[in-house]
Amino acid sequence: MAYPKIFDQDCRQCQRLAGFLDAVKVQCPTYHARPVAPFGDPKARLLVVGLAPGMHGANASGRPFTGDFAGLLLYETLHTFGYGSLPVSESLDDGLVLGNCRITNAVKCLPPQNKPTPGEISQCNAYLAAEIQALPEDAVILALGTIAHQAVLKAYQLKASQAIFGHHAQHLLPDGRVLVDSYHTSRYNIQTRRLSQNMFHEVFVTIGALLVKAR
Repeated sequence: MAYPKIFDQDCRQCQRLAGFLDAVKVQCPTYHARPVAPFGDPKARLLVVGLAPGMHGANASGRPFTGDFAGLLLYETLHTFGYGSLPVSESLDDGLVLGNCRITNAVKCLPPQNKPTPGEISQCNAYLAAEIQALPEDAVILALGTIAHQAVLKAYQLKASQAIFGHHAQHLLPDGRVLVDSYHTSRYNIQTRRLSQNMFHEVFVTIGALLVKAR
């Protein structure tokens, strides 16, 4: 689903990324291999921000965090806390519906080695800024990882030093919304126990309390 002003399915502003996606599409014809649209409730009060599509995950499926390891804990947690109709996200036609939650990425295109350049993050930031601007005034933003955290700050034209990333940290943003940080749900973080299911669930307990308090 394409959202007006916050996403462009045909964006090719980053030459390196556009060329890489062209090559991936030749190598893997069945893959989405295009910018990946935000997924979820257009009127959501919770916006989850990841880094970028994974090669065999969102880049293949066309849905954020779908088809790769990083989505396992995320979608299980969204289901547990009432945001998702299913505990897994397998494909665009699996029937999964998100309520009061939307998932997006700081960079909408697959980057080589999963590492976007600072210039690519900046180029794509206008889409994230527009998406944040369209959120309800009492929304909560969850940043998965340092790059997502910094992309949110950039969308607010804030310096990185004005809000330091920390797992389960909360930051009051200039417009009154709250940014909550979590370690990314990556395979590395899960397998090294840097992030556990309990740790991630605790973040969502905090998010739930913030959303209730804002009402």
